[in-house]
Amino acid sequence: MAEPRERLLMLIDDEPAQCRLIGALAAREGWRTLVVREADSALATLATRQGMQVAAIILDQWVPGEDACALIAQLKARRPGIPLLMLTTSASPLLAVEAMRAGATDYLIKPVAPDRLMTALRHATTREAPRHELQHLTEKMPATADFDAMVGAAPAFRSALAVAAKAARGHIPVLIEGESGTGKEMVIRAMVAASARAKAPFRLINVGAIPANSVESVLFGHERGAFPGAFDRYIGAFQHCDGGTLALDEVDRLPAAVQDKLLTVLDKGLIRPIGAAHAFHVDVRVIAAANLPLADMVRGGHFAADLHTALAPVLVTLPPLRERPGDLPALARHFLARIGEQPGLRPLGITDSALALLGAFDWPGNVRQLQAVLFRAAVFCEGDALTSDDFPHLSDLLGDEAQSRPQRQEDAGVMLYTADGNLRPLEDIEADVIRLAIGHYRGRMTEVARRLGIGRSTLYRKLGDLGIDSAA
Repeated sequence: MAEPRERLLMLIDDEPAQCRLIGALAAREGWRTLVVREADSALATLATRQGMQVAAIILDQWVPGEDACALIAQLKARRPGIPLLMLTTSASPLLAVEAMRAGATDYLIKPVAPDRLMTALRHATTREAPRHELQHLTEKMPATADFDAMVGAAPAFRSALAVAAKAARGHIPVLIEGESGTGKEMVIRAMVAASARAKAPFRLINVGAIPANSVESVLFGHERGAFPGAFDRYIGAFQHCDGGTLALDEVDRLPAAVQDKLLTVLDKGLIRPIGAAHAFHVDVRVIAAANLPLADMVRGGHFAADLHTALAPVLVTLPPLRERPGDLPALARHFLARIGEQPGLRPLGITDSALALLGAFDWPGNVRQLQAVLFRAAVFCEGDALTSDDFPHLSDLLGDEAQSRPQRQEDAGVMLYTADGNLRPLEDIEADVIRLAIGHYRGRMTEVARRLGIGRSTLYRKLGDLGIDSAA
């Protein structure tokens, strides 16, 4: 039977403005919102005929009458299968761990962007694999800002880092392309840290998270009275970053009306706030990131060709995780080490069965999704290492495919045999070992040489003889 078009969402919250906002956003996705002001009413309502129709629950951490985590546990005891999302202003990993252990499906940090709320609701109520679950929380963990600390040995990934590291020392714009979750922000921050402007002002603006009619003001500023609601003068991001770096994430979503103004900044270094009588000069380096290839958007008429040219004198293309499966074990262990440092959690290992299951999934949300899934598994793990049983959602999604899919060569580290059962050439095995070592020791070539028991000069000679890029 087809799913009813309108579903019932219970919102447990006593803030009228927030209730109206969430109700309006949920309505766009076909939800009807039932607002309950406090804990006792929520529990009573859930037992009514109307309450039995509730398909998902959102509750605010500060709901009156009950500790939020205790209320989550009571709600889940009454309706074990219902998706439950908690709203909070806290980015504390400890609170997230407590909420998830109590039964929360997801953890949303206020103010919640409309897209983030809709994505969380959609993933909580469908069989779709979670792509951004816990995204905002996991992104609060200390981010890598050092090229040498980035995990991965895949040639395409190491080559991209080599291009970025070389470009970091310059002043021209750089465009970083890659699917959502591939690590574009990580590369941006590493570039800024390695640049001559490392101590100068820096801002990262997510264009896609800003309403289209506000992007111009956020970037270039506005004068008082420039438009209805402009009660005060506003200094834009370009002016704040004068002398430093401005990163524009999701630049592929930049409104057409703003593209010309950005091109003027790149070509002439001039900005004009909305309502200003004159333009003025700024010295800002622009690093842009795009989820979609801008060249394709230009061909489709959705992005200005001149702006694409100005943004991309240097292009860094990050491969998706499905194209670097050999990096997955090292990434998993790296994330688990970081997760284990968070309050309320502990360091965990990961078994071969778990890695095989992770390796069978294509990770549409890429590295960011992997980190979030590992975080959730770590919260509920009672042993010393994650096993395949700690990823029931992935097991359900993959079914027999996880067992039947041939293990990819990269997943096993270094394979000794070809698909027909014959030994691989020694030269190929040696090249794989060196690539694996470079990834494992994060490009620290002195350490790679030491662990392989050879000198640095020998290592570099082998890189040349085996045709391995020094960035690989």
